[in-house]
Amino acid sequence: MKLEAFAASQLPRKALALVLAGGRGSRLQELTDIRSKPAVYFGGKFRIIDFTLSNCLNSGLRRIAVLTQYKSHSLLRHLQRGWSFLKPELNEWVDLLPAQQRLDEATWYQGTADAVFQNLDIIRSERPEYIVVLAGDHIYKMDYGVMLSFHVEHDARCTVACFDVPLEEASAFGVIAVDEQSRVVDFIEKSPQPPSMPGRPDRALASMGIYVFDAEYLYEQLARDAADPDSAHDFGRNLLPAAVSQGVVYAQPFDDACVRSEEGEAAYWRDVGTIDAYWEANIDLTATKPALNLYDRNWPIWTHQEQLPSAKFVHNEADRRGVAIESMVSGGCIISGALFRSLLFSSCRVHSWSQVNWSVLLPSVEVGRRARLTRVVVDRACRIPDGMVIGEDPEEDARRFRRTAGGITLVTRGMLAKLA
Repeated sequence: MKLEAFAASQLPRKALALVLAGGRGSRLQELTDIRSKPAVYFGGKFRIIDFTLSNCLNSGLRRIAVLTQYKSHSLLRHLQRGWSFLKPELNEWVDLLPAQQRLDEATWYQGTADAVFQNLDIIRSERPEYIVVLAGDHIYKMDYGVMLSFHVEHDARCTVACFDVPLEEASAFGVIAVDEQSRVVDFIEKSPQPPSMPGRPDRALASMGIYVFDAEYLYEQLARDAADPDSAHDFGRNLLPAAVSQGVVYAQPFDDACVRSEEGEAAYWRDVGTIDAYWEANIDLTATKPALNLYDRNWPIWTHQEQLPSAKFVHNEADRRGVAIESMVSGGCIISGALFRSLLFSSCRVHSWSQVNWSVLLPSVEVGRRARLTRVVVDRACRIPDGMVIGEDPEEDARRFRRTAGGITLVTRGMLAKLA
């Protein structure tokens, strides 16, 4: 059943988005010691969760609930400051649902499905026809309205977004198999030997953890799962396989719903869940034509906008000149050293005769005079001492900081304090 344009445009108004934002993201190591993964900084001025929330807003989904748990203060503060502009009187809002032991006084969220189940009374009170379940810790641009239309047109009870990945990487995902009508006929969660796609032995079809449910169907499945003492109460491990066995799950290719700035542009989705992946995705933004276009005014990424002056480059002497080559520099920065292929968040200071190469500096980082950084991620509010060199001696870097297998060095305030 193909929906008419007007009917399709009304679907987001009938939906409620649930953004699961309680994960720690332990593979990001010390970057998530004081913040959850969705609250981690990305792209010079954003947080990771801003991409999922912006997708909701741009798709017409204006009723959004964010479920939080792990070290949520930084995330909650960001959402309160940056996402309070919606108008409740127009039935649009971003509501915060932290883990609060609603069922008893001893149980926090036990899994992604349990997090939703514990808030069913709040969800039901909004009377949505459809529920869009989203992860708040990935970087991508997607029109959820297209996915809602696909869901209704296929008379599905559950629709899962999917994309093809190299077979050698598929063990990190839930892998699905579909028939000719896009119905999901099998689902295997993070198998060490995932099945390949028909006719493409080197690729597998992976679940993105993005779901659309008929609301009443989801309520029934959550109640059934909650009563199962052997369940992990997880969407990917429990709810989705059960729904697949009922023959009511369809898969929509991400390629059909992703948002492109130019025709023919490759679909972009990144899980920046490791230090190496985080560094690579940020540094890619400094390219002349990055894989992710942040300059598309038709699909803006919203965030909290701190009021700061423009970036400034100072001094004009032969050996002392603030310069930046193929770099992104945010507001409030003052640069009198040299930057190359680097990304600086707000209010950074790079002092004279210093060099910052292929590096990511989070907000309020200060780089002392004659310091040199190469392939480094520096956490918020760190001060790199005068003359310090990081990224040139692997053994020395590993002794003082955290050095990854990919050769990226992570620096935090705690690590610097131990050197004092």
